[in-house]
Amino acid sequence: MSRIGFHRQRARLKGIYGIKARLVLLTMILVVPLMLERVRSLEGERAKEIASASSELQSLAQHSAAAQREIISSVEAVLKSSAYIHASAAEIGRSCATMRASLRVDLPSIRMLMAADKDGVVRCSTSSSFLGTVIRDRPYFQKAKETNDFVVSDFMVGQRSNKGTILAAYPVSAISPGDETVIIAGLNLDWMSGVMSNLGGRPGVTAALVDRHGIVLASTPDKVEWVGKRFSETPNGVAEGDYSSSELPPLEINQRGSSRAVLYAPISGTTARLVVSIDESEVSAQINGAIRNAYLQLALVCLIALIGALFAAERLIVRPINMLTDVAGKFGHGNWSARVEHKRLPAEFVPLARAFNAMAARLAERERGLVAINNRLTVMASIDVLSGLANRRGFQSRLDFEWMKAEQTETALVLLMIDVDHFKPFNDTYGHPEGDACISQIGATLAMIANDANGFAARYGGEEFCLLLPHTEIDRGLEVGNRLRAAIEELAIPHRTSPFQHVTISIGVAGAYPSSSGSPRDLLEAADAALYTAKHRGRNAVAEHGLPPSFEQTGVALAS
Repeated sequence: MSRIGFHRQRARLKGIYGIKARLVLLTMILVVPLMLERVRSLEGERAKEIASASSELQSLAQHSAAAQREIISSVEAVLKSSAYIHASAAEIGRSCATMRASLRVDLPSIRMLMAADKDGVVRCSTSSSFLGTVIRDRPYFQKAKETNDFVVSDFMVGQRSNKGTILAAYPVSAISPGDETVIIAGLNLDWMSGVMSNLGGRPGVTAALVDRHGIVLASTPDKVEWVGKRFSETPNGVAEGDYSSSELPPLEINQRGSSRAVLYAPISGTTARLVVSIDESEVSAQINGAIRNAYLQLALVCLIALIGALFAAERLIVRPINMLTDVAGKFGHGNWSARVEHKRLPAEFVPLARAFNAMAARLAERERGLVAINNRLTVMASIDVLSGLANRRGFQSRLDFEWMKAEQTETALVLLMIDVDHFKPFNDTYGHPEGDACISQIGATLAMIANDANGFAARYGGEEFCLLLPHTEIDRGLEVGNRLRAAIEELAIPHRTSPFQHVTISIGVAGAYPSSSGSPRDLLEAADAALYTAKHRGRNAVAEHGLPPSFEQTGVALAS
């Protein structure tokens, strides 16, 4: 009984000394010391406010510097993608057209993309006004060729636009040795200034992104007129040479006299750095006024705190914190649709709630953007440019998927392996451009038949193609194969070195009921063996696999 009474007493004490009671007690304890030591404490608060302002600005400067680095990283990623597309497209003679058709300059940080040849002449551009521009004497162009790596220029004035800008360059030779083309992007200085908006409109604070010569590349939106000028010549600008010192560590407050602090943050991949100058005398002017008002308000605040602690603790502190904590927990589990209801919060928490909601919206939008970009890159990596069909990588992924699906549904799967007869003599006779045109025509015909048969077509390599037919028996596969062979004959593509005097194909057909005892490779080998049989019969033929007694165990037909 004594233990039960002890626990009951402990529970009552917890209720008495809950957050509301503790706030009342704390307020009473603080009233007398605050009244007696108000001058000293408020002066100490002044120092804390200045330190807090400096700390806040340092944090904002870090975020702004990170945003600038993210812009440079995104530009680098776009240039590398463009270089890859340019290198890939150059192999089939469609370099500029393919690059312009495949890329959209939809990043707000990029104004235009262009490609310059080894002599520094712009041969391809998303903006026609830059075609023919000669940039061989530009330092960034020369440095990109020398270093064979990503380069960002200092501030410069464009030859055609006569506007200030900075350019980024990446040589195609970095991924395709021998190709001396350089991909160039023009950066949007207005966008770079926009990401510094959190540093603008603050008394005593001057912020700018400068290059190694001290030229302002970007500034806060309220100081955009500084772009292109020397930072040392701007109001409250740092003295000449301070911003270019290589000995100052990144984002370290460097005291300049008694009332000036300077923060530095280099932007990786460039010679630029973010410079934030804080005039403590101007920052503290507003705080001094707040201190004077605080003297008059101190007694009233203490009295109100005593009377209203019980009510305010629950309604204005505990409940809003619980609501925000609940929403933050949902964010942590990836539920970006969760939102904080403004109407149920005190006014002091509304900005924080809006920040929560805005953060969730931005993260959800960024996640959708990343998914879309990933999907586009996946499609690009799985498409054969010449035939317009899936490439070998895309086919292998689809084969694995259809095999697993057919195994689960216990349905048949048929594979057609297709080879263009005598294609090497065709190339030797008519040349590679005609060979490419022939592959393109066959790919288009195969795509049409695959669509009619609800199949999946791919270029397996060279003159080999594949057609995968889910939910299809072997007889239906033979019908599709004969239809495809006849369709290619109807194209009547001349081939004087062929016994048939026109381009023909040989087709091997194999079927399977996928099971755990087999694998997609078994079906590939069976179809390839059937293709060999079709060639052995004189080509321009369709051959299937027989069904030996082991078929039911392996699930794959073997060649007859």
